[in-house]
Amino acid sequence: MKLLLIDGHYYVYRSFFAIQNLSNSRGEPTNAIFGFTKTVRLMVKHLQPELGAVFWDEGLPQRRVDLQPGYKETRKEMPSPMIPQLDFIQKLTPLLGFTNVSLPNTEADDLMGCYAVAACQRQIEVVLATNDKDLFQLVGPCVKVYSTAKPDLASAKDPFALLGEAEVTQKWGVPPNLIGDVLAISGDTVDNIPGVGIGRKVAAQLILEHGGLDALLAKLDAVKRLNTREKLRNGREQIEQNRKMVGLDCAIELPVAINQLRIRPKYPELIEALEKCEFKSLLQEVRDEAARKRAGDQVDLAF
Repeated sequence: MKLLLIDGHYYVYRSFFAIQNLSNSRGEPTNAIFGFTKTVRLMVKHLQPELGAVFWDEGLPQRRVDLQPGYKETRKEMPSPMIPQLDFIQKLTPLLGFTNVSLPNTEADDLMGCYAVAACQRQIEVVLATNDKDLFQLVGPCVKVYSTAKPDLASAKDPFALLGEAEVTQKWGVPPNLIGDVLAISGDTVDNIPGVGIGRKVAAQLILEHGGLDALLAKLDAVKRLNTREKLRNGREQIEQNRKMVGLDCAIELPVAINQLRIRPKYPELIEALEKCEFKSLLQEVRDEAARKRAGDQVDLAF
């Protein structure tokens, strides 16, 4: 079995900015809707998952806000043309066959982490469709990250990659389970988590050399460069706090059982929704797919 976990807001934003000036005859923007729909359908084609869900941020966890009140404060407001599209996409997701998953005051990455851990315990293969740095900590024998941003994509046999332990280690300079230690030192400007003046590359070298953050902080005198040693010593409290910020909360009770996440597109409703957007080629693709599915069902019934 394979479980596909999609970071909803990431792919909505990605689609919105990747596709420009697309709207229907009523002047309603449809660029994010088109990009999101195409992307999700491509994931299903590439990965052939039996199970899947799309995860949405629904506020910030109080524990992170209490630790750092400025958490994510620097993020820009959602562009106004995206707002109605986001609402449409969240209603479209079940028609594509996926379950929407969210909880109040909970971030998508924590929920995705919960499902990934639970699925691995049941020996279900997990694919994370995301660009969230924190989720890369989960990559291992059971968990991979779906990516279409391969450097050699033009010459690649497949138009996507599944990033495993080797690829993530190469990208970060440390194994996946030590990524949180690196971020604790370097911080994360995207989420407004302050670092201690040490970049990610140097932080990774330190973590790898000492085997982890605890070992590094326990033997600061072993750090060769005086400037780096002082930054670590002076920023120790910040580092400890950051580690709590970037750590995933994988103890949340699953709001929807994994066995209820089977992917089942609702073709009549999906076609009706896409007709409102006036997507010609995409609409034809879905209609053809629905026709093949009906024909296949009829063959199955005959047997």
